[in-house]
Amino acid sequence: MAYLELQGLQKSFGDVVALGGVDLSLARGEFLTLLGPSGCGKTTALRIVAGFEAPDKGRVVLEGHDITHVTPSRRDMGMVFQAYSLFPNMTAEQNVEFGLRIRRAPLDGRSKRVTELFDLIGLSDARKRYPHQLSGGMQQRVALARALAIEPRVLLLDEPLSALDARVRVQLREEIRRIQTRLGITTLYVTHDQEEAMSISDRVVVMSRGHIEQIGGPADIYGSPATPFVAEFVGTINWFEAEIVDSGTGMVDYRGTRLAVTAVKGRSAGQRVVVVVRPEVLELERWDGGQRPAGAIPGQVISRSFLGAVTRLKVSVDDRADLIADVASVRAGAFPIGAQVVARFAPDTARILNLPPG
Repeated sequence: MAYLELQGLQKSFGDVVALGGVDLSLARGEFLTLLGPSGCGKTTALRIVAGFEAPDKGRVVLEGHDITHVTPSRRDMGMVFQAYSLFPNMTAEQNVEFGLRIRRAPLDGRSKRVTELFDLIGLSDARKRYPHQLSGGMQQRVALARALAIEPRVLLLDEPLSALDARVRVQLREEIRRIQTRLGITTLYVTHDQEEAMSISDRVVVMSRGHIEQIGGPADIYGSPATPFVAEFVGTINWFEAEIVDSGTGMVDYRGTRLAVTAVKGRSAGQRVVVVVRPEVLELERWDGGQRPAGAIPGQVISRSFLGAVTRLKVSVDDRADLIADVASVRAGAFPIGAQVVARFAPDTARILNLPPG
């Protein structure tokens, strides 16, 4: 049985549909992330789970019990917000202790719990400081400890790192995952940052316009996008329309070039589809304009972006299409701007999607 379930959640604000019927389940101890652009409904779903919003339809079920109409304070959930929301007139220690004091936990137990949590977040020497004396990253660690103090059944995090600089975000997301793994707490995390979601989640739920586009492990979401939206939103993608020539051999035609794509097998010949290929699986070769290798798309390098270990090349196929290829930077010198090249990919590295409506 699922530990936490969202069953048919619907929510509108006036004429705006925030959730159009969301079904989702989390296993005990799972770290699941809702990922999507602003306005996709991810924060609304989180707030309904927390009890801050009521759904128009649907239920929230925790350990088999319907909690849809249970007040937030009785749900035993810990919440961490984008804004740190610490009490400015309380020390870090008093902020962490706050929930325990409200619940009238024994003084000895409170003191022990607070000490354990400051050890866990690595801020034992900052217990007596006030929020304005702490950096943004330290404040968010304190906010996390405060949420964990009551030993919640579910931890909810709403864009907790978006107000921090890039270096601190990476450090803190790793800390959140470390703490979540150590405590084994069921966690629902909201972010618009795909790198953040992919690096720390057990599963990722990609949302768009109030609906779930795809649910899966990070590798599945990245490697096998189920819809054009997922393919475009998660990572960088090359996609182009092609026509299936022979579904038995997996052959498609792209502007006169025959390409082998394993994923088309079983589809109908003549069907037009979208072929999607990640930049890192494209292989480039210099081309002198002579005999073109089979299964190779000709083009010209029109831009280069150094990204550290790889250099991203944009290859113009014609005046209507470009391809993006990531090449090891140690090899990138072979492909200056203006170079004529051919691009190829292994048949099993491409994915096939249906043409989007319209």
